[in-house]
Amino acid sequence: MTLSLPRTAALGAIAALTLSACGAAPDTASTTADGKNAATATSAADFGGLDALVKAAKKEGKLNAIALPRDWANYGALIDGFEKKYGIKIAVENPDGASQDEINAVTSRKGQDRAPDVLDLGASFALSAAQQGLLAPYKVASFADIPAGQKDAQARWYNDYGGYISIGCDAKRVKTCPTTFADLLKPQYKGQVALNGNPTKSGSAFGGVWAAALANGGSFDDIQPGLDFFKKLKGNGNYTPVESTPATVEKGETPISIDWDYLNAGYADEFKSKGVDWKVTVPSDGQFSQYYSQAINKDAPHPAAARLWQEYLYSAEGQNLWLKGYARPALMTALEKAGTLDKSAAAKLPKVSGTPSFPTEAQQDKAKTVLGQGWAKAVSG
Repeated sequence: MTLSLPRTAALGAIAALTLSACGAAPDTASTTADGKNAATATSAADFGGLDALVKAAKKEGKLNAIALPRDWANYGALIDGFEKKYGIKIAVENPDGASQDEINAVTSRKGQDRAPDVLDLGASFALSAAQQGLLAPYKVASFADIPAGQKDAQARWYNDYGGYISIGCDAKRVKTCPTTFADLLKPQYKGQVALNGNPTKSGSAFGGVWAAALANGGSFDDIQPGLDFFKKLKGNGNYTPVESTPATVEKGETPISIDWDYLNAGYADEFKSKGVDWKVTVPSDGQFSQYYSQAINKDAPHPAAARLWQEYLYSAEGQNLWLKGYARPALMTALEKAGTLDKSAAAKLPKVSGTPSFPTEAQQDKAKTVLGQGWAKAVSG
């Protein structure tokens, strides 16, 4: 059907096209009475305070999110909590998407109302997005309390929650559950060992390969032994290309899953009533810890809501909700010091020993390149 526009509407359309070519005009919902624009605010104070941010976010009325499964680290409770607290609807697209899918959505939908406002990215993907100039600098109120090694100096991204790579195992389907990467090579695990995604796209799978590298003589500077491990795992028939999800775990399609400890611990709770005895172990031979980073799309269609979402996630309420999902919040030490940590939730975290260390930006870039070039070859055939 062809639709003819009235002359005035046609002129309006031309004007809109002209504005789009030069950069969209500021959204009045995202701008204060004195002209402060949420899209350029680098903190709540910069926008006139949290109350002003809340008012503008409510006026926008919506937040576009992507790749946030409700059963991932308690995201369901966080989404519900934000919506209830502020009356702002969160639309989550492609909840089971990977970090790279989020970046692709930002680049392909620039200037569109359906572009993601906020991103939850694996560390290496957050670095990549920042390098591409896709992220808006913004400091939440608790920015100073985020450990120095877990945030971008320009505040384009910062860690929020994380954990350790673990081995989840269906004890009713697997006679003796593996507890180390070395165990995974044993012949009794044929066709049973899965990753949560493709490591060139998924932060959790990326972590799984790096943990395998650490267990086999690798380091933050050398992820290649991890690829070699999975090549060996594929060669002896133990590796399955089926990507583990709650559905595959429940159905028994991925009886052994290499994944973050908070996800595996969540499965243990979720499926207990369904007769699945899901055991979780952080392998002693390959302890790899990583956090996921929060970021704001530089061209977010709802910039005030995007910034308010960050403030909520990094509040004591938001951080403790991560804990209830078995994830370790970035502000855990600060909360403990302030006396606002949910101690009962903290006590339920999977046990680990030692202090976690993290790869540098350069090390992550190098590892990502090695993975991109070698993963398909390692598990092909």
